[in-house]
Amino acid sequence: MRKHKTGWPSRPFKLAILFFIALYLFWGFSLLALRVINPRTTGVQIQRRIESMVSGKSYHKRQTFVPLDKISPDLQHAVISAEDGRFYQNHGIEWSQVEKVAEESAETGEVRRGASTITQQLVKNLFFTTHRNPVRKAFEYTLAPMADWILGKQRILELYLYVIEWGPGVWGAEAAAQYHYHTSAARLDREQAARLAAILPSPRRRKPQRMNQYSELIQERMQQHGW
Repeated sequence: MRKHKTGWPSRPFKLAILFFIALYLFWGFSLLALRVINPRTTGVQIQRRIESMVSGKSYHKRQTFVPLDKISPDLQHAVISAEDGRFYQNHGIEWSQVEKVAEESAETGEVRRGASTITQQLVKNLFFTTHRNPVRKAFEYTLAPMADWILGKQRILELYLYVIEWGPGVWGAEAAAQYHYHTSAARLDREQAARLAAILPSPRRRKPQRMNQYSELIQERMQQHGW
């Protein structure tokens, strides 16, 4: 009897499936570990280290973990108001914002803004880099709901405020407070918190002292939330 030859795509396809299964298992176990363990480094931090080596510039990492209850509530509220107003309502993805961005992109022919939630940004910082590409976005959209389910809101916010970039080599709320205001994250006042939140879209270029209008808008959003 003649043996039927399998189609040529079958083996590469199976290998690809196994690769993605292994990848998601790795991410899933990593998220489980992050429920109790703080990451020593992240994808974006590795990216910045490599960039500094390539450019020949010096790099000094500033980062200190502090639990969420040791971070000013004003900073927590300012960051949520600036980055993800429905943080406590969504499940990792804010689909209404995604639709708006898609509509704007279809009209203009370009993507002028993002629609990433805090959970998506945490996933990006932990596992990926700041380089934009459709593959990374696809992974973000599948990993964010997983992170939301595994970690929960408080741990997501705690990790986000630990790993987010707040200046050249400045990572997390405690380092940001010390670097920009020479104080601790626990002692940040409302205006300082709003100004720090205002630089998050471009933390290596923006300065808190220049964020007058945007910090005022963030404080208005905080007031609308009852904070």
